[in-house]
Amino acid sequence: MKNRYYPPEFNKDHFNCPLCGVYASQNWHELQAMIPHSHWMETPFRSSLCAHCKQRSYWFDGRMVVPTESPVEPPHHDLPDSCRSDYEEARDIASRSPRGAVALLRLCLQKLMPHINEEGKNINDDIKSLVTKGLPSLVQQALDVCRVVGNNAVHPGELNIDDTPEIAHQLFKMINFIVDDRIAKPKEIQALYAQLPQGAIDAIAKRDGKK
Repeated sequence: MKNRYYPPEFNKDHFNCPLCGVYASQNWHELQAMIPHSHWMETPFRSSLCAHCKQRSYWFDGRMVVPTESPVEPPHHDLPDSCRSDYEEARDIASRSPRGAVALLRLCLQKLMPHINEEGKNINDDIKSLVTKGLPSLVQQALDVCRVVGNNAVHPGELNIDDTPEIAHQLFKMINFIVDDRIAKPKEIQALYAQLPQGAIDAIAKRDGKK
């Protein structure tokens, strides 16, 4: 089962470290500047020290600036390689350009479709095809969220992504949810099924009328 992700947040005591990925406690420090031949001066910079990896992330005015990745969850480990670069690029720019991140996630979704046995030419048609095959309604809704929000990012629409950047952050969760349901869980079940005795597998095939 996929572990819950707690994104880095300013002044939070615990979150998933943006450098090592582990959920760990964070020790915050103010950064000061030395005025030559004078005194130390407070700055708007702070750092958080991860208790697990002992590395620091750096924040300016409440926003993480190092590392540059936005505080959104990393890609699912079963996200196909052909989609991963788009996801990572979207993750890198989400804070600076939510609209650009959403457009990249829409492209990521389109590239994902062939990996779940659809054509990948038209996302709406692919979702319709999946629904006819018995797609659960929650997965359909997650797909349509990515499709509709993505379309608004690349075409004029009623939804202004730059005005609601939190929607962009939620889309990363939607992509990972889709991957978990359509790729990771079936793979896990198939791996368990393959460990059954061959006689049991043959009997099941006979029961179901399969060769």
